[in-house]
Amino acid sequence: MSKIQIAGIGLGALIALGIACNKDNPNGQYEANSLKLPSQPYNYQLPVMTEAGFALSDNPTNPITDNGATLGRVLFYDKKLSLNNLVSCASCHKQENGFADPVALSAGFEGKKTVRNAMAFTNPTSDKVYFWDTRAGSLEDLSLQPVRNHIEMGMEDMDKLADKLKKIDYYAPLFEKAYGSNEITKERIAGSMAQFLRSIVTYRAKFDEGKKSNFANFTESEKRGKELFFNDLHCGNCHGGVNFNGIDGKAGKETFNIGLDENYADNGVGALNSNTNFNGAFKTPTLRNVALTAPYMHDGRFQNLEQVVEHYNSQMRNHPNLFPRFRTFSRVSQGGVIEPGGYGGGGGGNSDPNSAPPRGLNMSMTEKADLIAFLKTLTDTKMLAEAKYANPFSN
Repeated sequence: MSKIQIAGIGLGALIALGIACNKDNPNGQYEANSLKLPSQPYNYQLPVMTEAGFALSDNPTNPITDNGATLGRVLFYDKKLSLNNLVSCASCHKQENGFADPVALSAGFEGKKTVRNAMAFTNPTSDKVYFWDTRAGSLEDLSLQPVRNHIEMGMEDMDKLADKLKKIDYYAPLFEKAYGSNEITKERIAGSMAQFLRSIVTYRAKFDEGKKSNFANFTESEKRGKELFFNDLHCGNCHGGVNFNGIDGKAGKETFNIGLDENYADNGVGALNSNTNFNGAFKTPTLRNVALTAPYMHDGRFQNLEQVVEHYNSQMRNHPNLFPRFRTFSRVSQGGVIEPGGYGGGGGGNSDPNSAPPRGLNMSMTEKADLIAFLKTLTDTKMLAEAKYANPFSN
């Protein structure tokens, strides 16, 4: 709208315009025409080999392109994808929080609360399954599930979403650049969002830098915590792989019952597959940027890392499906032996309610502080400041 046109608008019309804008954006943080993108797209290609010495694989059926990921970034931040234009994917996955949400349950469509805590997005290409209950097997599948969820974004009809985006002027050229034509389909929406999510990588944390110098950059407390994590407590047996989210990153090893409750209100994987042996089992979340992704667990019950560590130290509950290792665990430093107890997917599937009670980690106050100090070395501040991951809509 030109300055002359604006000058010609009466006071009443300006007030009405202000009300309309406020209806779409009650907090003054979003305007449909405030999209700002660089003249040349950012580089979203995954590094062939990271500085930390590990590779991140792209999806050969939907490889990342700079224009495709740019479109995905716009879609990720655009509140127009919700039915009432008030909620975006980024509303619950905030860059400054490692693409998690700093509240236990997020506010979704019409203020409804989500049923689970928003999981962080960090190196998602290293995952095999997604969501707490593992219901998505690809980022393409994941991308539209929150959009069409009646609680989260409320846009249940994906054909209506495509029609809606066709009426927004900045999408036709973005789809043209990404796909060679301006056709807008749900498949292209999901594909470009998946490209953007797949591009969110982290490999420059203090831990990654430390691998180059035998951790000479670590404090003594951080070094002791690393020893606890990998060798004494064997936390890496569950939080394994480059993303600290599975047993050595192997498929089928991503979900466990960690004894949060004796009776779960939310049975996680068990509710999804109707198999009681998986009741209380949930996906192992990444520990990268974990210091920034509180609150923790599927329901956000723990407000800080101290509470998480204390859960494993002394507060695990005796659920029948408790991961068997937590019944057989012995401290290596105390002369004991780690007994695997049947590492596996799901909840560990122990149907005997008379099994041995949970064995906590039995850490001292100093050890708990050291372990937390190590976990904080997994924060990648550079990723948190990357412009290519940031909100493209000016505030």
